[in-house]
Amino acid sequence: MDVLRTPDHRFSGLPDWPYEPHYTEVPDGDGGTLRVHHAEDGPADGPTVLLLHGEPTWGYLYRKMMPALAEEGIRSLVPDQVGFGRSDKPADRGDYSYQRHVDWMQGWLDATGTERLFFFGQDWGGLIGLRLVATDPERFAGLVVSNTGLPDGSGKPNDAFMAWQRFSQTAEEFPIGRIITGGCLSELPPDVIDAYDAPFPDDTFKEGARIWPTLVPTSADDPAVPSNLAAWEVLSAYDRPVVCAFSDQDPVSRGGDRAFRLRVPGAADQPHTTVEGAGHFVQEDQPGELVRILVDLVGRAS
Repeated sequence: MDVLRTPDHRFSGLPDWPYEPHYTEVPDGDGGTLRVHHAEDGPADGPTVLLLHGEPTWGYLYRKMMPALAEEGIRSLVPDQVGFGRSDKPADRGDYSYQRHVDWMQGWLDATGTERLFFFGQDWGGLIGLRLVATDPERFAGLVVSNTGLPDGSGKPNDAFMAWQRFSQTAEEFPIGRIITGGCLSELPPDVIDAYDAPFPDDTFKEGARIWPTLVPTSADDPAVPSNLAAWEVLSAYDRPVVCAFSDQDPVSRGGDRAFRLRVPGAADQPHTTVEGAGHFVQEDQPGELVRILVDLVGRAS
């Protein structure tokens, strides 16, 4: 497996990102290893929340939430998924698959040694993180899901998602930072856009970001469907708190909370929230509301 590694200097001086890097080697599924990066904040002995990013972001997405959670005594673990951030980036699109992403994150999670976690996932953070929950549900004390899902190929993708998928495969340029600011309700500052671009010195580093939209299961014959159906079976018995916090202005995930509310026992009688004034990247638009939701969840479940 040919692997690219973003030079460290690309991450120097990023606004609101003071975190020292932490690295873990995980099996790459091809006989070698990949280096996975994570950042962390908060007291080492505090309740721990896993914050998992999606497409095409990295852990920087949580920079507004991590210090606020730390002030509440909550520890954050924020990994960069393979292909993103400071984590290694396989250079061939064919080296990425849904299952491999799950395996890479499972390898990282197991290496942390953390036995009791809360979870927050948005976009692909949910698609992968919920598979981790299904593998070991006893490890997770509660979940918050936002603008995400666990597709099993049974529903028809909406037009907004299909347009995004086509763009990802046909656009001559794939401007990560501009894509992210386009998914927010307010234009991000130039230095923040640059920070989202930092992991990708050139287009050769973007193969993971390019391929991810095509790995979302959109038909019953997708290779990820059996595993996602099995995950739903586990989640259909998960009775710890599950809170939906979908935003009010995300055309891609609109209505996605319904599946969790109907199918997961732990979602019953929870304070589900429609986060107002937020686009797809709710962590940028309304980080304080997400922190409030997580603090409440941790407080109720601890």
